Amino acid sequence: MRKFLIAAAGGTIAGALMTTQVAAPLLAQEADKSSSVYEQLDLFGDIFERIRTEYVEEVDERDLVQAAINGMLSSLDPHSSYLPPDDYDDMRVQTRGTFGGLGIEVTQEEGFVKVVAPMDDTPAAAAGIEAGDYITHVDGESVLGLTLDQAVDKMRGPVGSEIIITVVREGTAEPFDVSIIRDTIKLTAVRGRTEGSTVVLRVTTFNDQTYDNLQDSLKKSVEELGGIDKVNGFVIDLRNNPGGLLNQAIEVSDAFLDVGEIVSTRGRRPEESERFNATPGDLAQGKPIVVLINNGSASASEIVTGALQDHHRAIVVGTKSFGKGSVQTVMPIRGDGAMRLTTARYYTPSGRSIQALGIAPDIVVEQPPRAPESTEDEAGAANHDRSEADLRGSLENDSLTEDEKRQAEEELSRAEEAAKLRLEDYQLAYAIDILKGLSAISVGAAPTLPLAEAPKN
Repeated sequence: MRKFLIAAAGGTIAGALMTTQVAAPLLAQEADKSSSVYEQLDLFGDIFERIRTEYVEEVDERDLVQAAINGMLSSLDPHSSYLPPDDYDDMRVQTRGTFGGLGIEVTQEEGFVKVVAPMDDTPAAAAGIEAGDYITHVDGESVLGLTLDQAVDKMRGPVGSEIIITVVREGTAEPFDVSIIRDTIKLTAVRGRTEGSTVVLRVTTFNDQTYDNLQDSLKKSVEELGGIDKVNGFVIDLRNNPGGLLNQAIEVSDAFLDVGEIVSTRGRRPEESERFNATPGDLAQGKPIVVLINNGSASASEIVTGALQDHHRAIVVGTKSFGKGSVQTVMPIRGDGAMRLTTARYYTPSGRSIQALGIAPDIVVEQPPRAPESTEDEAGAANHDRSEADLRGSLENDSLTEDEKRQAEEELSRAEEAAKLRLEDYQLAYAIDILKGLSAISVGAAPTLPLAEAPKN
């Protein structure tokens, strides 16, 4: 026993000595680090004072401080920034679904403003702005060298006023100008409609209204078709949806999942990690789902897509998504402003991060450029092949009743409507065709099963 106690005591003493020897350099390093930070802050103070007193023109000290804060935040990543009081108010209004502007979601890339997505039924969408466009000038002034918030400020203005933006578009040889009249943007987050026996839910943004709009739109569309038994499936159209509120993305995903993880977020510290799980209840009642995405589908859109894809609850169709896999937290700060700071990355149920990669669709379907109307008309005429019924004196089909003939004519009419939709929106028509095929062979949605838990950080 004595030997054990001595060994223990000896170990304790040795441990104490080792701790002292290791701790001393660490404490010295921390002291040096703190000293270095204070030196840098002194340097900032010196520069601020020199600018304030010696710059060629008098400067506003508040503007200088705000510019310094924004520069510090925007140097971290494209989504962190300082929100002065007016911008903070605008942001809170936008999440409620009504605001003034052009109707585009933007980010910054290589110093220029890049369009993530134009919003449906807004001046930007009407003017032909597309996801992936670069805005290089606003009213003839270059945006190169401006922060994203400064560039956005230039695009703001009174409702009814004109703005001319210069656009660079991939596949177009020269930059071109686009004139847009600013307007009040009133977003309906979800619009539902029926195409044949399919319910199409167009989700344009994730704001405070999104889940409620989705629930109402889905219910009305199902009632329009005569009940869930008459529905062959649902298309959730997330194309050009730039994202929005995380909690709304979780609620929309939960609307179609009974069990399993929806998304997890992992911050700098392990204890800040969070998991969000589905609760029982599926608004689609097990009917098959197709999700439509493109390169304008970002953030919250990718959370929904990733959750439904990983749980095999939906077939994802379209082109690769934008690839914004980070979470921003808006923190109010003194002076009525706020700080938007990237605080976490999010992960789909299988544990994958889509940051800078995007979500790859299960079936890649490009949206072909729309052909001129005259070309479409000519193509339609050329494709009208002659049939037996067109021949003079052809025999009539006497095996069909009048009801059967009427049914055949209705089916032909529906097929012709589907053909028109292919000319208007090929990706959507493709999604609807998938649901028709699943319905024809009586294949429902794959069962919703929980995935194996993703590894904890």
